Amino acid sequence: MSEFDAIILGAGGAGLMCASVAAQRGRRVAVIDHNDEPGRKILISGGGRCNFTNLGAAPDRYLSANPHFARSALSRYTAQDFLALVEAHGIAWHEKTLGQLFCDGSARQIVAMLMDECAKGDVIFRFGAPIRDVAHADGHFRVTAGECTLTAPALVIATGGPSIPKLGATGFAYDLARQFRLKVVEPRPALVPLTLSGDDALFRTLSGVAAPVEARCGGAAFREAALFTHRGMSGPAILQVSSYWRRGQAVAIDFLPQATKGWLREAKRERPRSRVSTLLNQQLPARLAETLAERLALDGELANLADKALETAEQRLADWTFMPNGSEGYAKAEVAAGGISTAELSQKTMEARTVPGLFAIGEAVDVTGWLGGYNFQWAWASGYAAAQAL
Repeated sequence: MSEFDAIILGAGGAGLMCASVAAQRGRRVAVIDHNDEPGRKILISGGGRCNFTNLGAAPDRYLSANPHFARSALSRYTAQDFLALVEAHGIAWHEKTLGQLFCDGSARQIVAMLMDECAKGDVIFRFGAPIRDVAHADGHFRVTAGECTLTAPALVIATGGPSIPKLGATGFAYDLARQFRLKVVEPRPALVPLTLSGDDALFRTLSGVAAPVEARCGGAAFREAALFTHRGMSGPAILQVSSYWRRGQAVAIDFLPQATKGWLREAKRERPRSRVSTLLNQQLPARLAETLAERLALDGELANLADKALETAEQRLADWTFMPNGSEGYAKAEVAAGGISTAELSQKTMEARTVPGLFAIGEAVDVTGWLGGYNFQWAWASGYAAAQAL
């Protein structure tokens, strides 16, 4: 039996960050993961270049039953702090749109950086070690994983959520939380494509067509690209609103978010012989313009169309509602929303209020960021916060 100061379950972003910081503070740390290598989600993120943080990371960019919970950790370990670490390791990076930071090279550089930081503190790793049992007695946790048994006064749950199961993701964190009588906010797929059926299924014929739109759902609005797929809708704007979507809710799309009020009637005055389909074709992909024009059923030249009809068409284009019948599930979800209830945890240390020495960090917790590096920043910040308390 091996004794440590802290055992961290999970070698993803949050677990590696927590391990490296705690170990460099002089703690004896062991990390256990059932996968054969660390950081599997990091490796596939950002198309293999890892969208490792976002310069706009702030509490209002995260979903949680307690919208203020993430504030403490995010304020104590910022995007600039992680960027400084990236630069200290000589990793070249670039900013894409909306504050998203990516490696110029490979996501493997981020994993290598975190492993190097762990090596500075002599972190012990156990890969390919499925966890068979976790017990707690006399102020110590005992973890049996593979063929080894480890003990420590502190245990960190950093096993993530069930999104992307092909990478080995499971709901283990929730099962373990319930074992220790911690509440779990019902998890659901987030940042996930939505599926369409019925009347909306017509739009599936547009598979592969993308356009910049504003998507709205659940009080949230995102102005980014939407992509029609053979099953429904995807693209950044749809992935963003999917985190707010609940079954039975509609998703509204503004197909021309840059258009000014009354633009169709103005076009009627300036170009009376034009058609609605022609105007749409000048601003949207041809197949999408054609489909929308067919649905609007406004035939003929603008001069022959009533202003009221044009006004109605304009309103519909600005608020076109879809009724998703579901999502593509955890297989295609970038993260899981929900998770271990923040009411059970200290927002400063990430420690369970009722189980001293038990911590939860990263995606396992009911804190879910927007698309674009926010969830990695939560992994770094929550891992750092827990490490300061170990």
